[in-house]
Amino acid sequence: MSAKYIQIANLLKKLIEQNAGHTFRLPTESDLCQTYNVSRQTVRKALSVLENERLIEKRQGSGSYATGLLQSDRKNNIAILICSDTEYTYPELLADIRGTLQKHGFSYTVYVTDNQISKEREILQHLLDHPVRGILSEGCKTRFPTPNHDLYNQLAQKGISILFFSGSYSNLTAFPSIKNDDYEGGYSLGKYLVSLGHKKIGGIFKNDDIQSTEQCFGVLSALRDENITFCEECICSFDSTQYTALQKKQDTRFLADFASKLLKNVTAVVCCNDEIAYWLIKEFTYKQLRIPDDVSIVCFDRSYLSDLSSVQITSLSHQDHKIGITAAEAILKLVKGSSVSSQKLSRFLNIKHSSSLPPA
Repeated sequence: MSAKYIQIANLLKKLIEQNAGHTFRLPTESDLCQTYNVSRQTVRKALSVLENERLIEKRQGSGSYATGLLQSDRKNNIAILICSDTEYTYPELLADIRGTLQKHGFSYTVYVTDNQISKEREILQHLLDHPVRGILSEGCKTRFPTPNHDLYNQLAQKGISILFFSGSYSNLTAFPSIKNDDYEGGYSLGKYLVSLGHKKIGGIFKNDDIQSTEQCFGVLSALRDENITFCEECICSFDSTQYTALQKKQDTRFLADFASKLLKNVTAVVCCNDEIAYWLIKEFTYKQLRIPDDVSIVCFDRSYLSDLSSVQITSLSHQDHKIGITAAEAILKLVKGSSVSSQKLSRFLNIKHSSSLPPA
């Protein structure tokens, strides 16, 4: 027969298992002594076993609390659904998410949807058969309601916590999301360009995700409030297929077309991210336009591309590591039974050399 403290530790593990999904306080040492008719030393040894296995944490003056972890590694797994694992912003984002999960003892599995609704569906069906503790999902083509709402709801009914990051679906608003405040960001960039004196402002946005839709809405709202007439033909859009071709094959044909359309009609362009801005600057340069003397370029997000560009790019940036760590911490709260509210993260303007006064 195993030692008494091991027996008590196993009984407490069952108690934690029965309360899976909740961070709760264990009975006091005195209560455990009375319940199991053992000495305080035996109880402390049992609690040390649980603490060493990261199943509980001791809080000074408050007692011992379940951490939310369970004995089986599979039961501590978080599924991360992302559109791509090769896009330039993803390595840092994934590192932040994984580091935060591991710090708290949780494992993870990354699933790549390629921004395809059908592939997302296959992954969600797999997770129905192989349940996890939580799902952290970026969503696919989030400008549109998702037909996969049925599977997300079935997973939630199984007790799996779900949280969206970066984007979210209009028909799954019951699930919280962590994303940047894209409308406010677009509004800020629009106001910034107007403050420089620009009145002919164009934009390039992705037409199948909610982030770009809100960015564009913000820019146009700023121009409206400044009583500046915007040229609808100068608001250009591209889709996921074109974006993938740009990333994998450096196919910039759609940006070359945009540059030809914009060069005679605008003095400034807002880009949905700095990757688009980086390649657009190249296209303008090929056409003998100087940045920012002939046209100013501003964008959302700031990665190494903002500094590698021939002209450092003015960008609306979020705090380093903010969205990945915030999203990971939020899914852990959900898994442990706490409520989580949706958050929109603010950005700050990082002024570089790609923006200036409009040409005379």
